[in-house]
Amino acid sequence: MKFIFLGPPGAGKGTLAAKVAESYQIPHISTGEIFRAAIKNQTPLGKKVQAIIDSGALVGDDITVELVRERLAKEDAQKGFILDGFPRTIPQAEALEDIATVNAVVNFDIADEGVVERLSGRRVCKNCGGNYHVKFMAPKVENKCDKCGNELYIRDDDKIEAITHRLEVYREQTAPLIGYYQDKNLLVDIDARPATEIILKEFETKFPQA
Repeated sequence: MKFIFLGPPGAGKGTLAAKVAESYQIPHISTGEIFRAAIKNQTPLGKKVQAIIDSGALVGDDITVELVRERLAKEDAQKGFILDGFPRTIPQAEALEDIATVNAVVNFDIADEGVVERLSGRRVCKNCGGNYHVKFMAPKVENKCDKCGNELYIRDDDKIEAITHRLEVYREQTAPLIGYYQDKNLLVDIDARPATEIILKEFETKFPQA
């Protein structure tokens, strides 16, 4: 099956996508993964992306669309895929229609307060990179890593001001896709608040494997 995963930052799209990809034997394709692979392989498009990123600019729709086209043409994506982080805008969604037909657009439904609670509570070890959460996966000793005992910190991306900005960008650029896909009868809402295993069961009920 061919899916698009939609939802705000912190909704758990990537975590669920990894589990669905394993269970359904289809690739989880994120724009970040596409960019990194193209740069690593030094494809003509990869060299263009490298130059754009090095200049500090954002990769435009035209190159992003071509990279997605290139990725979806690979053999592992012929039976199905999960697109995560693409499309981000309606022009990208329109361009995707010329590349592939999707079965469903899964919208991870979560209020802004839930996103803020998840992201602002994350803590990372400065030394070993271990991940924690003050509410959902707290370290045994406050602000100390269980593995190496070093100090935990809040990433800049997880500070309240940054989260608020990311949510504003999402609402402005990506949220209009909800209505776009609703009009096409492709949108399926999933409650993104429970634990990943519960969401996975709901997903498998909605989309049984053949």
